[in-house]
Amino acid sequence: MKKYGFIAAVLAATALAPIAAQAEDKLQVVASFSILGDMVEQVAGDSAIVETIVGPDADAHLYSPNVADAKAVAGADVVFVNGMGFETWSDTLIENSGTEATVLVATEGVEPLLVDGEVDPHAWNALTNGVIYVTNIADGLAAADPANAAAYKANAEAYIAELTALDAEAKANLGELPENRRTVVTAHDAFGYLANAYGLEFLAPVGIDTEAEPSAQELATLVQQLKEKEVAALFVENITSPALIKQISDETGIEIGGRLFSDALSERGGPATSYVAMFRHNLLTLMTSLKGES
Repeated sequence: MKKYGFIAAVLAATALAPIAAQAEDKLQVVASFSILGDMVEQVAGDSAIVETIVGPDADAHLYSPNVADAKAVAGADVVFVNGMGFETWSDTLIENSGTEATVLVATEGVEPLLVDGEVDPHAWNALTNGVIYVTNIADGLAAADPANAAAYKANAEAYIAELTALDAEAKANLGELPENRRTVVTAHDAFGYLANAYGLEFLAPVGIDTEAEPSAQELATLVQQLKEKEVAALFVENITSPALIKQISDETGIEIGGRLFSDALSERGGPATSYVAMFRHNLLTLMTSLKGES
C-alpha cells in the first residue's frame, strides 16, 4: 500500500507541475488595497496572478506591512498603488523589498480634490475616476505583458462600459433628491469625490486620515452645526468604529442610515465584494435613507 501511495503522490505532483509552471509564467501583480486589487483583477482576467496587500474590511491608512507583503512585492512584475498619499507605507515597503517590479500609480491623470489643504486620495469614489484607474491599469499591464495586451484592452473596455452605465444610473437617481435631503455625515472624510460627482454634501468629524481623532471642541462644534443644518442621515463605515457616529446620533437625534464602504471591500459573503458591488451598495444605502425609505 505504501508503494502505491508513493506512486500516486508522484503522479499527482507530475500532473500539477504544468499547472504550477503556467502560474509562474503569468504576470505577477501586486495591488496595494482591496478596491484597487479588484479593479486590477477585472482587467487582468486569466492573464495575470493578482495579490492584494491590504485585504477586505481592513484600513489601509493604519496598515503595517509584514514580511509576507515584502516577499510578495519582491516577486512581483508590476505593483499598483493608489498614490495621492493614500498608502503612507508603500514607498518604504517597495524600497525595502528590493523588488525590480514596475511601480504604477493608478490615479495618474485624476484631478485631485483638496480637504483642508491636503490632497484627498479617495478618488475611486467617483466612477468617472474609476474609468481613469481602469485605463491606467490596462495600459500598465499591456506594457508589462505585450503578449496579452489585446485581452487586457478587451477586459478594460467591457469594465469601463459597466462603470459608465452605473455612473449614469447614479446621476439619474441622486439627481432626483431635493436640496434638503442631500447632506449626510460619515465617520471620516472619504466621500468628497462622490459628493462632487453627484451633488451631495458629506460632513465628517475626522479628516481624510482615519488615524486622526477630533478634539472635544471640534466634535462639539460639529454637533452644533448639525443641529442647525438640515442633515438627512448619518452613516457608519466598514473600516471605522461606529462609536463616534452613534455619539453624534445620540446628541443630535439624527438617525443612522446604514453602513457605507469607503476604503475597503467587504469580506466574502458581504454586500461589497467588488468595486462595482461596493458602489451599488453605497448608492442603494444612500438613496434609501435620503429618500426617507429606511
